[in-house]
Amino acid sequence: MPRSTGSPARKDRKKKILKEARGYFGGRKKLYRTAKDAVEKGWEHAYRDRKKKKRNFRRLWITRINAAARQNDLSYSRFMDGLNKSGVELDRKVLADLAVRSPEAFESLATQAKEALSKAS
Repeated sequence: MPRSTGSPARKDRKKKILKEARGYFGGRKKLYRTAKDAVEKGWEHAYRDRKKKKRNFRRLWITRINAAARQNDLSYSRFMDGLNKSGVELDRKVLADLAVRSPEAFESLATQAKEALSKAS
């Protein structure tokens, strides 16, 4: 029976890491150990930032809604409270998009929220 070595698998592992390190600078793309560290760190950041992306977008949407609501004499929290009381079920992504792309539609939502708030109090 012929002797088997770990050489082919080792070469494949190295090739995979060095291929992943393309575009890095200097030894980070040429030297296996340095490239491996850089690639693994990159994977850590990618995993973490996939979670962070959701938070960042929510913050952005809230900021946009707040700015548009204040142009209609409402704060963000009062605007959202008014929408909930009037039964409007739009998520923040859609509200932010309306605030940016069609301010007149957002303005009608703001008047709806104001009416709901005045009825409630």
